[in-house]
Formats: sequence, C-alpha cells, structure tokens
Amino acid sequence: MPSPPSAADHEGDPSVGAETPEPASAQERTIGGRDLTEWRSAAGRRLVAVVAAVSAALAGLLRWSRANLALVVTVLVGGVLFLVLEALAAEVYEAVVERDGLQALDQPVLDAAVRLRTPARDAAVTAFTDLGSTVGMTSIVVVCTVTLALVRRSWTPVVLASVAAAGSVLMTVLGKDLVGRTRPPSTLAVPPLESSPSFPSGHTLNATVLIGVLAYLVLLGMTRLWMRVLVGTVAVLFVLAMGLSRVYLGHHWLTDVVAGWLLGLGWLVAVVTAHRVQLTLRDRDPETGRTGPSS
Repeated sequence: MPSPPSAADHEGDPSVGAETPEPASAQERTIGGRDLTEWRSAAGRRLVAVVAAVSAALAGLLRWSRANLALVVTVLVGGVLFLVLEALAAEVYEAVVERDGLQALDQPVLDAAVRLRTPARDAAVTAFTDLGSTVGMTSIVVVCTVTLALVRRSWTPVVLASVAAAGSVLMTVLGKDLVGRTRPPSTLAVPPLESSPSFPSGHTLNATVLIGVLAYLVLLGMTRLWMRVLVGTVAVLFVLAMGLSRVYLGHHWLTDVVAGWLLGLGWLVAVVTAHRVQLTLRDRDPETGRTGPSS
C-alpha cells in the first residue's frame, strides 16, 4: 500500500497551508467585528426566545427548518406592526391637516424649491428621481441581488430583497389609499406630472427600504472600516437625495417624504431583525452540528 503523503511531498504546493475561505453562512453573520447572532439587549434576547418557541411549534406542522420559519414569523409580525403604525400615522395626519399644521412647513419648503429651479437642474433631478421609479428601482435591485447571490452562492440576497420589496410596495399602496392626500398644485410641479395620492412618497419609501437592504447585504462579511463607511454613506446620501428630489420637483410635500423615510426605515429594521433571528436560530439548530454564541 502506498504510504500517506508527507509534508515534504507537498513542499511548494500553494494549496497547502492556504487559508480556507469562509463559507457563505459565516460571511452572512458578521459586519465588521460584530456577530449578528449576538443579542446585546434583553429585548432582543426575549424576541429571539419568543420567535424560537413559535417556530419550533410550527416546524413539525410545516416541515420547515426552525430558522426559516423564524424569518417568516418575524417578518409577518413586523409587517403587521408597521401596517398598524401606518394606519395610526394616517389618523394623526388627518388630525393635523384639520388644523392646517402641515401648511406651515410644506408650502414654504415647496416655494423655496421652486426658486432654486433652472432648466438644467430640473433635467438632472428628473433623471435622478427616475431611478426611484418602479422600473428604475426594480432594475437596480435585480442586478445587485442576482450579482450578490451568484458571487456568494447564497439565496439570502434574493430572499431578503424580495421580502423587503413586497412590504415596501404594500405600505406605499395602503398608505396612499388610507390618506388620499392631494399632490402639490400642478402649476408648481415639473413635468411629467403624477396623479396617484401624495402620502407617503413611494419613491422615498421604496428607496429607503431597497437601498437600505442592498447596503446591508453588501456590508455582510465586510471587515474594512473605510469600505463600510463608504457603503453606508452612499446609501444614506442616495435615500436623502431621492426624498428631496421629490420635493424639488413639486411631486410631493415635504411631509410625504418624511413619512416615506420613517416608514421605510421601520420596515428595513424589521427585515434586518428577521434575518438576524434566522441566523441566530440556524446557528443553534442541532441539525447543523454547531452551537452558536450565547445570546
């Protein structure tokens, strides 16, 4: 029988001693030095415990893994919560409008935007705001998520982006139907004009959620500080610029945009939290043969 290869047999072989790349599951659980499966707050630990119990109860019925069920359960709970909050926001909006409180902020900001307009600026801002349209944002998300999925050989980008997009669209449609607010006067808007209700700003809400979740996906496994800062800065500037572009063009009131930012941020937090819960329970799943860090 041939003897087992010795270290000398591999001398000069570059594959020996080379660092083994981290599997996709390991890359998806960290941002910088932060392990996303570690829950530092008592509220976070309680959330994981409750979702784990519910998922374990459902796992036997649906024959899904506890971790995947945890993602679904957390997203559904978060979705219901933010839909309730959106309904409450609509009620608060109606109460404020009856006292003309919004006019004190919205109209002066729109008037200032009108004074800043020039043909060149209008064309540039219109081209940018088109990135936040259904076609523009869908194109960005599809290209980015497919690229990330192929590079990392993981379905996580596709799943998270799909969940984020579905919730974002639902909140936009429901919010517009609940409030039915009229857009700024067409005489103060830059064509092409839009006819759907104004509250909340769909461009702003969708950009907040989708660019936010793309930034989160890119940050997963990223260790270099300057790269994390760059990704975060670009994402924040894009979202802020998208919202302000809607006011500049006279397509939305400022309060529509602020509502889009807040609702979008809330849903983004729900999606990211759901992913963290899924990672935590996957790491503890005895079927994986691993035990994760204590939460």
